[in-house]
Amino acid sequence: MSPSTTARDDLPLAGIRVLDLTNVLAGPFAGYQLALMGADVVKVEVPGAGDLARQLGASPELNRERLGASFLAQNAGKRSLTLNLKSDEGRKVMERLIGDADVLVENFRPGVMDRLGFGWDELRGINPGLVYCAVSGFGADGPLSDRPAYDQIIQGLSGMMDATGTEESGPLRAGFPIADVMGGLAAAFAIGSALVRRERTGRGSHLDVSMLETAITALGWGASNHLSAGVEPTRIGNENATAAPSGTFSTAQGMLNIAANKQEQYEILCRRIGAPELLDDPRFAARESRKANRAELRAAIEEHLAKRTAVEWEEILAAAGVPAARVLSVRDALELEQIDHRGLVRTLAFPGDEERELRVLGTGVHVDGASLGPDRSPPLLGEHTDQVLHEAGYEQTDIDALREAGAL
Repeated sequence: MSPSTTARDDLPLAGIRVLDLTNVLAGPFAGYQLALMGADVVKVEVPGAGDLARQLGASPELNRERLGASFLAQNAGKRSLTLNLKSDEGRKVMERLIGDADVLVENFRPGVMDRLGFGWDELRGINPGLVYCAVSGFGADGPLSDRPAYDQIIQGLSGMMDATGTEESGPLRAGFPIADVMGGLAAAFAIGSALVRRERTGRGSHLDVSMLETAITALGWGASNHLSAGVEPTRIGNENATAAPSGTFSTAQGMLNIAANKQEQYEILCRRIGAPELLDDPRFAARESRKANRAELRAAIEEHLAKRTAVEWEEILAAAGVPAARVLSVRDALELEQIDHRGLVRTLAFPGDEERELRVLGTGVHVDGASLGPDRSPPLLGEHTDQVLHEAGYEQTDIDALREAGAL
């Protein structure tokens, strides 16, 4: 179905200009969330090279074209301007752009912006109302602040990996870059919050987003169990440490997640799978006893689940109020009728080739009943340089001279 949409000028961040100086994932993901909410996001890229993500992805051909899948995933709706910030002329252009911007987001290592002449003191001198967001692995200060960091490094240091997997497997990283994504979401949330304060007070903000700290906050009860109860999480695979039966179970065909976390859900589960005798078994009568005997309970439940497929059990149990669903591949998840109904996947023209299609994700947030997705394909490197500079007041002769001088 065709999802309902909201006019761009009616979106929450319509009229907000964002200068996006980010690379690879955490920073670009933050900028993408702002673009989906209606902001005009201008991606400032290094001439001739651009965002490193342009060269990252599963297709070597796209990587050579500087349209890697990683780049395509989180840059639709943005405009690309190339600018050499190491040249005097390029920095002068940047200064003018900052004066007209609402937000500047970057994910350089701490200190890089200062060396370029655009530290926080300089930025607020140019534009006192600017919301400046710096995303880094460890934050702007502290003993680790100068270290390089990618998602896997943060997953390891945050405790995420140690809490994931089984005792046999040892620590495992999540199968997707959760630390990068969480850092990007935190940055987007912080920027939106700072814009609200600026609307109220006129003051800009300096936002210092640490991927490590954001990842640790994402541990939720995993961290609070240690802080409040002195208990560290252990690796228990797909089991839920807080309840049983709650995990991934084998069926006649396919794997099924069941989260019977409440007593009434457990009782319904037992009856629906044809195992009422489990209700009278003292090993499984109460929440704590079920957790203590989860292996025996799993074996008993799987014996009954073997009578039907995961698809069948999902329908039976979910209809009865027991949280249950199949374990799907990424392909199957994207093809769910629910996802189509909500309009999460959007189809755009492929950058530089109107005959090809590109499918990208929007956001899981609907505004006024409408799904949000990009209205423009990911940009070719420098595609909007002249357009953005014209908007900033440059004549074409000025732009040509800047290009000749190596500033663009």
